[in-house]
Amino acid sequence: MTSWGAIAGIAVVALGMVMTPGPNMIYLVSRSISQGRRAGLISLSGVFVGFLVYLSAVLAGIATVFALVPEIYVGIKLAGAAYLLWLAWKAVRPGGRSAFTPTELDQDGPRKLFLMGLLTCLLNPKVAILYISLIPQFVDPARGHVGLQGLALGLTQIAVGVAGNSFFILTAGSVSGFFTRHPLWQRLHRYAMGTALAGFAVRIAVD
Repeated sequence: MTSWGAIAGIAVVALGMVMTPGPNMIYLVSRSISQGRRAGLISLSGVFVGFLVYLSAVLAGIATVFALVPEIYVGIKLAGAAYLLWLAWKAVRPGGRSAFTPTELDQDGPRKLFLMGLLTCLLNPKVAILYISLIPQFVDPARGHVGLQGLALGLTQIAVGVAGNSFFILTAGSVSGFFTRHPLWQRLHRYAMGTALAGFAVRIAVD
């Protein structure tokens, strides 16, 4: 059985990652501001399914493949780090935008909202690295069935991720209005977001 310490540990990691702006957060917030909370929540359902896809892959033993062929794992890490650095540059460059800056998006239907949320999650290097490299570190073979432990840890991450992103969706409009009235705070948030993304990218690349 998974220890409560492991569950608490993965919950803290998941919370830290959901609070660090990334592709999921940026898309969900932009969609919520441009099309409303309902559209944001529908998009979040796609992200939720993306989490389940990653969890299923880990339980199927994909982590073992990367352990046997470490070059693949290193390539994924470096590609993910490069992607996060690109997002960081977009945030801090002159004329960059905060995740909460109102953005005009096409008014998509529920099916496309769901699919875009799913695609954003599946292509999110933060989520890939969390499932492939971090969750297995909290599994203790001495405590019993490894698959059940991975399932419990993965479901913990999903619960934290969905709850955190739901909070951003529900508050996106208010935060966006605050930033519109206070440009300085928007600029500070943008630089904080870029710094966090860059720091996370560096840790991924050198770990």
